[in-house]
Amino acid sequence: MQTATVAATRLDGLDDGALVALARSRDGAAVRLIMQRHNRRLFRVARGVLHDDAEAEDVVQETYVRAFTHLDGFRGEAQLSTWLTRIALNEALGRLRRRRITVGLKDIDAINDQGEARVIYLPSARQDSDPEAAAARAEVRRLLERAVDELPESFRIVFVLRDIEEMSIEETASHLGLRPETVKTRLHRARRLLRQSLDRTLSSAVSDVFPCAGPRCARITETVLERLGLSEPSEE
Repeated sequence: MQTATVAATRLDGLDDGALVALARSRDGAAVRLIMQRHNRRLFRVARGVLHDDAEAEDVVQETYVRAFTHLDGFRGEAQLSTWLTRIALNEALGRLRRRRITVGLKDIDAINDQGEARVIYLPSARQDSDPEAAAARAEVRRLLERAVDELPESFRIVFVLRDIEEMSIEETASHLGLRPETVKTRLHRARRLLRQSLDRTLSSAVSDVFPCAGPRCARITETVLERLGLSEPSEE
């Protein structure tokens, strides 16, 4: 593991394009660093679609295996993050279709749209040095995650891409095959539904929902490296 850390430090200053070139040569350190850079976004996207942590992890793993075994398909016409996100979305939506889940949007459309919409502000994540404050923040995050889970499927994925991943309206529309106006409408309704079940003070935790860090991030990375035959022998 120490060798992997040294290698990652050596490559840390490279952009995604340079890392892809190394990954094409089966450079395990480059593959690892690409995953570490993109794990959180891909997990959040998959989690937003599938509503399930374990299945979202599976999607992220499958995304990387497909990507790293078909790197010739990445020609640099789009950002690597965009290319990986499309693969993850296709995988997650394919699994969702196989579940045969349908959402009655017409029922949601009947919700009264009267009244001013209050924007949910999304500050960047911060670290709490006070253990009690950190515990309280974690509980708020769990409450918010449950509220996001309860959103209708089509609204939930738009909310995850726009407000949690902070993608633009145009990028979200492109990923989901929607018109920008549809993205705006669904985001507005998602925010309104969340406001109905959450106190206004909970909005400060939005940027922390569905994290992909620590053991989960390491598990995804190591599993993919092993599947690709790029894992390193552990040092005793």
